[in-house]
Amino acid sequence: MFWRCLTISNKELQINEEIRDREVRVINDDGSQLGVMTASKALELAFQKNLDLVKIAPKAKPPVCKIIDYGKYRFEQAKREKEAKKNQRVVDIKEIRLSLNIDTHDFNTKVGHAIRFLKSGDKVKASIRFRGREMGHPQQGYEIMKDFANALSEIAVVEKPAKLEGRNMLMFLVSKPAK
Repeated sequence: MFWRCLTISNKELQINEEIRDREVRVINDDGSQLGVMTASKALELAFQKNLDLVKIAPKAKPPVCKIIDYGKYRFEQAKREKEAKKNQRVVDIKEIRLSLNIDTHDFNTKVGHAIRFLKSGDKVKASIRFRGREMGHPQQGYEIMKDFANALSEIAVVEKPAKLEGRNMLMFLVSKPAK
């Protein structure tokens, strides 16, 4: 008997002799249903057409198998995954570090950096590190974070509001969706 697709390793689908079910529902290569039959008869039909028998719905009762060219199927699947990967954009998180005693010019410089990051499509993580006795004044940190969010309110929205976590206060900003 002729064996197809021996070199193709598959982890997700059962093909040809790997199908051990007694009865399977078979779909032809043109999409028409051939009905319920034994797995050996379905495999014989696939080999007559020089194609593979692939189990596409293992949880169905009886399991559904399709007669297809498995190599071509894997190639098209890989092509679709590559196309989907090409269209997705990875969003980076850029961190802006502020301090409790930041001056106005330094604050405006940090706002400028945040605007640049947001316009390039990245998220901004604003953080304040409390040192020593600064831990006794978290309300000042909340005020600086609120001012930072207000300065960026034209182009950004607060994804996660300012929250004190240990000695750090964190806030996340994302650019506003385009209208």
